[in-house]
Amino acid sequence: MPPDRRSFHFHLVSDSTGETLVAVARAAASQYADVASLEHVYPLVRSSRQLDRVLGEIADEPGIVLYTLVDEELIGTLEARCRELGCPCLSVLEPVFTLLRSYLGAEQNKLPGAQHVLNADYFKRIDALNYTMAHDDGQYADDLGDADVVLLGVSRTSKTPTSIYLANRGVKTANIPLIPDLPPPPGLQGLRKPLIVGLVASPERIVAIRHNRVLGLEGAMPGRLQDGSYVDPEAVAAELNASRRFCARHGWPTIDVTRRSIEETAAAVIAMLTEHRAKRFAESIATT
Repeated sequence: MPPDRRSFHFHLVSDSTGETLVAVARAAASQYADVASLEHVYPLVRSSRQLDRVLGEIADEPGIVLYTLVDEELIGTLEARCRELGCPCLSVLEPVFTLLRSYLGAEQNKLPGAQHVLNADYFKRIDALNYTMAHDDGQYADDLGDADVVLLGVSRTSKTPTSIYLANRGVKTANIPLIPDLPPPPGLQGLRKPLIVGLVASPERIVAIRHNRVLGLEGAMPGRLQDGSYVDPEAVAAELNASRRFCARHGWPTIDVTRRSIEETAAAVIAMLTEHRAKRFAESIATT
């Protein structure tokens, strides 16, 4: 029987940025809540000299090794050394490559970092990120019609981080704060191209997050922060109810982010955006 482990070293070796590898490793490790994984990430490993340094660190702190390498020589060296050290070693992408080879009848190009080439999709993401940063927290609301998505919500509903995550997926996203006694930007109701989504949460979650924000401001508390309404449970509940009614009145969907991660919220928005675009396309066909 293997020893009872409470932590282990997780060595992640990539010839690119390592983003894919880290995402897979963390998704797998998260299923073992009682075991801590000590990550060692080695990006841009593309030469024998670079790999030698990685192997030295693996030897110093043995553990599980996952890799996304395409150079056969580097793979051979890594796997041979891991066998000597008794470290489990696995290619994260090889099962996918095997499946694609079988289905397509073709070999992969074996180009490190092929997913990060400067193609049209890359520049689309950059354009989306520039737009999103410029339209954070209600800024430049006069050209919301250029957005793919407009997020609405009271303070601390994760509008900004969700917007940035969507931008990194190539989705132009603006976000608008819903503030008591302050009307939303004119023309918001007349938008047709963007998907408009309201973000809501439980009053308890919003109050807890706002309390932390107030503590971080160290006395610099203008307006609602001074009169206490910003963190008052009844006032917060009223804000959230008003935001729900506002979205319902205009037929805009809402997403409860209370127990959702930013990634889960963004995935829900993207699913809604796909449906929204399909509906707009069908309407355009029907009118021609």
